[in-house]
Amino acid sequence: MTNVTPLRVAAIGVGHLGRHHARILSSLPGAMLVGVVDIKADRAAEIAAAFHTRPFTDYHDLLGQVDAVSIAVPTQAHFEVAAAFVEQGIPVLVEKPLARSVEEADGLIAMAAKSGAVLAVGHTERFNPAVAVASRHLQDPRFIEVHRLGTFPERSLDIDVVFDLMIHDLDIVLSIVPAAVASIEAVGVPVLTGRVDIANARLRFENGCIANITASRISRDRVRKIRFFQPDAYLSIDYAAQEVEMYRLVRGADVRPGIEGGKLEVPREEPLVRELSDFLGAVREHRPPLVPGQDGRRALELAQRITDRMAAGV
Repeated sequence: MTNVTPLRVAAIGVGHLGRHHARILSSLPGAMLVGVVDIKADRAAEIAAAFHTRPFTDYHDLLGQVDAVSIAVPTQAHFEVAAAFVEQGIPVLVEKPLARSVEEADGLIAMAAKSGAVLAVGHTERFNPAVAVASRHLQDPRFIEVHRLGTFPERSLDIDVVFDLMIHDLDIVLSIVPAAVASIEAVGVPVLTGRVDIANARLRFENGCIANITASRISRDRVRKIRFFQPDAYLSIDYAAQEVEMYRLVRGADVRPGIEGGKLEVPREEPLVRELSDFLGAVREHRPPLVPGQDGRRALELAQRITDRMAAGV
């Protein structure tokens, strides 16, 4: 067996989510965690000690020392941090949303195209095993219902709930419905912060499919579910439980139509492990990641259209 040189990787931003990036990168085969970065020196030191690596407070210190990085800093810094690496041809995985604006996203995509760097976006639900199982059975869904509810104040508050939570489901819906969004109805309410904390969007696609998506970060309960209704079939995904239920209408020649179905078998696996493994695989194999920069831009653009519609009040 040929020995493979480990990829030198680092986790930039090791808050609540970034800590998990560091944890996984420290244990993935073919990867060597050479450092973690956080502007809070004590946090960088704590996480570095936990995963036996070096702490940094300035991401610039990693330039020239890494083969790839994951970035989980606040959204407002995504472009600045990612650009420093992408411009030098260093692959990056950026947590969602890809950037603060479509213009910044376009800038990163252009830089990656020029330098040849892999640019991946952390839309983690795309790596949920339940989504992978359900996707094999989805054929022309006509109505999609989504509820993603989180408790306060566990969520990031530097962006509103559309970019923070709803964008996960926007990415999933866009990856499944093979049509452009024709129209949007949306409403959002700031409840506990100065930003929108609960939002609903109703998307009508050019092929007639409608998606009704609700996201909240002020719920008492955590809910992460998506339901698909298509001709003769219904599928339900519980993202958190990694469960899929499917029911079909069965017609017989001599009997009345009936409903058959139940839970589908789903192999449980941590989505973030799959995401980071795919990213490093893309780096090694010189291939696009499952969620490339263009997909991140597409979800970001739709999120912006939704918030624009909310602001317009129509």
